[in-house]
Amino acid sequence: MLPIRPRLAVIATGVLLVSGCAGLGPTPDDAAPATSTPSSSVSASEPGEPASPEAEETEDPDAPTSWGPTVGELEEAHELVASWSPEQLAGGVIVGRFHGTDPEEPARMVRELHLAGVSVTGANVVDQQQVLDMTAAVSRAAADDGRDFPPVIGVDQEGGYVSHLRGIATEFPHFASAGLAIAADPRLGRRVTRAAALTTGLELRGLGFTWVFAPVADVTIGAADPTIGARSPSMDPALASQAVGAAIKGYDDAGIVSTVKHFPGHGGATSDSHDTLPVLDATLEELSAHDLPPFKSAVRQQAPAVMMSHLDLTDIAPGVPASMAPEVYDLLRDDLGFEGVAITDSLGMGAVGGRPTPALQALQAGADLLLMPVDNATTHQIVVDALDSGLVSRARVEEAAARVVALQMWQARIAAQRPVPADVVDRARAASADLESAAY
Repeated sequence: MLPIRPRLAVIATGVLLVSGCAGLGPTPDDAAPATSTPSSSVSASEPGEPASPEAEETEDPDAPTSWGPTVGELEEAHELVASWSPEQLAGGVIVGRFHGTDPEEPARMVRELHLAGVSVTGANVVDQQQVLDMTAAVSRAAADDGRDFPPVIGVDQEGGYVSHLRGIATEFPHFASAGLAIAADPRLGRRVTRAAALTTGLELRGLGFTWVFAPVADVTIGAADPTIGARSPSMDPALASQAVGAAIKGYDDAGIVSTVKHFPGHGGATSDSHDTLPVLDATLEELSAHDLPPFKSAVRQQAPAVMMSHLDLTDIAPGVPASMAPEVYDLLRDDLGFEGVAITDSLGMGAVGGRPTPALQALQAGADLLLMPVDNATTHQIVVDALDSGLVSRARVEEAAARVVALQMWQARIAAQRPVPADVVDRARAASADLESAAY
């Protein structure tokens, strides 16, 4: 058995503001990502272009996987979760929602339900100090629960109007600016997109976050798309692919887990999954041409996590939300070759609201993380009961939990290599201005 390496000091490192940052020296488009980051083996490729073939499989524990953690970290994670109780396993695949702004509330949930972590929304934040208190409390709760790797502390901070830390973190233009910048000057556009993601990630880490629910990889159809719009990098799949690839590299450089969303592409839906289950009647061939290219780019750039949409894909899994359809997970893993963490979109959205056990359905279908169920405790008990009854196999849940643990091990390791600079806010403001200038 591989030894469990101490990580408590590493967790603290991720939220310290110190001078200097190894990732901010060279121009971001040219800088090599951190060793063993998800994009490390493709640093010679431009975002959106095919990466070099992976090396032959090896038993070397320090060899990177195709999505970030090392082989050894993944093995260690599997050994760890194999020892967990059903209650720990159930919690290890849930990222909870919470109400209010009391820092101790999310910490209590993580401690009592063994949750993988929490998602922070605009309704949960007051000011910078309260955010720091909250993320520190959640990290302490995970440590109190016996974990020596950081919890998932995630936030929607895409830039533009989906930025839940408005007034607390630097404001960036919407992600459509990345596509516009790349269209105007491909090399400059990729560079400023990567720099924007890098400084966003570093600033989030300085506030105690370990995950960002970005970048958006949806290719919008324009005015008929009520949900994504300017959150999308482009109406052009090729431009969107380059923007997504550049953003993933930037987030990797920052040592934060990025989440490519919303697979297999929400940009063509003409209704809003926050309210209802959108029906997307595109054929698989049409999806492959229009929607999948940015996700293929993400897999080539070794994206660590992909968010599954709540869409009714009539040509693949009619009548079932994509987040709960085994066929859609097969598309992601078998056809695109993705091996990292698959996380659902929020399970409190209207698209899945009428289903009795949406979290369990998603877990059975292939999800690794269940995001923001309506009731954390009820969902936790449903998964525990399903494990006890055999309704979901322990092997399936261990597979999911191990991926999450391994990714958090990666995040802690890379964050320790990339300390947050003292002037991160100034750098983020400059990167935001550069992105906007390159786009317009």
